[in-house]
Amino acid sequence: MARLNGKPREKKEFTAKLADANDPDALSDVLADIERQFGVGAVMKLGEASKNLQVESISTGALGLDIALGIGGVPRGRIIEIYGPESTGKSTLAQHVIASAQRAGGQAAYIDVEHALDPSFAAGIGINIDELLISQPDTGEQALEITEALIRSNALDVIVVDSVAALVPRAEIEGEMGDAHVGLQARLMSQALRKLTAVTARSRTSLIFINQLREKVGVVFGNPEVTPGGRALKFYSSVRIELRRVEQLKKDQIVIGGRVRAKVVKNKVAPPFRVAEFDIMFTGATRGISYEGDILDLGTENEVIKKAGAFYTYGETRLGQGRENAKVFLIENPEIASQLDTEIREAAGLAPLDSNATADAATPDADAPEVPEQLRAAAGAG
Repeated sequence: MARLNGKPREKKEFTAKLADANDPDALSDVLADIERQFGVGAVMKLGEASKNLQVESISTGALGLDIALGIGGVPRGRIIEIYGPESTGKSTLAQHVIASAQRAGGQAAYIDVEHALDPSFAAGIGINIDELLISQPDTGEQALEITEALIRSNALDVIVVDSVAALVPRAEIEGEMGDAHVGLQARLMSQALRKLTAVTARSRTSLIFINQLREKVGVVFGNPEVTPGGRALKFYSSVRIELRRVEQLKKDQIVIGGRVRAKVVKNKVAPPFRVAEFDIMFTGATRGISYEGDILDLGTENEVIKKAGAFYTYGETRLGQGRENAKVFLIENPEIASQLDTEIREAAGLAPLDSNATADAATPDADAPEVPEQLRAAAGAG
């Protein structure tokens, strides 16, 4: 027995107090206490939040990838990682998501950590660069703090961070060349994602991280490829999309584009491991992801479009002889392309694009929150 000031101290038995199991009001009393302490909605029945069960999405601009994702695009209120080798269209895909959001009246921000955004190319794929918020931060901490502030505004539909590999911690920038900073970037990402995940889930923002690939040294068996920034982003991402270049597209021995394979390696909102292929064009009438090429490929696959030899036909309408001519026809006749898009989505069990849009209407909502001026100023920092 322990002694206190020379006197024996009695040992107290600790027993946790439990409510009476037969008390019918015990649960309701506890829920009321939790609500008073933590706010309305801290604990609720799943059916009460049924309006949140349907995951909203923003089109990727690639019809095949929208179908592979299972919900018609990238999910709102979630973190998405797009990664792959160099020149596989990672930034292009992210910019197409921005263009889709803007077309539906939404707002977007681009955190250009690599300082490599090409405004002319962005405008060429359909981005309204006059309305796009852009930030070119100096450090990784600054980039992630700006990202968090923009998400908290709840006024943005898409935020793209390009890229994770370029998020350099402040200590590394202020240090000398050759200094060792083991695990610094991974710790930065882990800390940031713990904050960003919760705030993103309460918003309607799709937070897209673009990432690169590295190779681990000394790996003999297994895949040596790894994404920078540690493991945190892999865990916190609801969707991870891997891009690989399949082949080059040439015309008269000149490379005019590339075919890309996208694999959904992780998906928390639909079945994973689905694959889609699409063309990314560098030149021509439409730059970026070939929307019309996607329609032809998927329309033929789903027998919405008939192909006889080199001729493509939709109902009584002849689209053209050869794939390129059929693409030109769809570019010149967007209403037919829209009809085909709707039929292909319905065949895949998805809602038509208009009803699955990134906003309630094709024009900005007058009641929608505006981006505060201080956040606009922050987005222009760097």
